[in-house]
Amino acid sequence: MALSDELGLTAQPLAVLVRKNRLADLKVLRGVCAHHSIAHIIVGYPFHITGGESNMGAEAARFAARLSKTLKVQTELVDERLTSWQARQTISEGTRRRRKLHAIDDVAAAVLLRDYLEHRRAAPARAAEN
Repeated sequence: MALSDELGLTAQPLAVLVRKNRLADLKVLRGVCAHHSIAHIIVGYPFHITGGESNMGAEAARFAARLSKTLKVQTELVDERLTSWQARQTISEGTRRRRKLHAIDDVAAAVLLRDYLEHRRAAPARAAEN
């Protein structure tokens, strides 16, 4: 999991959610949403590197719909290709302390969120060009 600031400028790793079961996972996520006043969740949507839909894509879509319905937050599926690779690069380039603090998954979540925020900020400029 990763969080952004209120202005949507930064993306920081938060934690890795170790999935147990649907009810326990939703309880943890409900607490995170309440604690951090979260109103919008992006869910990584796994595509194959070639761009085709993966087997886990349907599961990600069901999970996002369940989050939206149960937690009453807006959810959005976002292409997660190469986020784990980028996370490994980020961690390997970082300090020894950063390597110990973060797992690949929470850094990958921050990479996904960062890319999403950058894309969202660039959208008005692209629209103005057209």
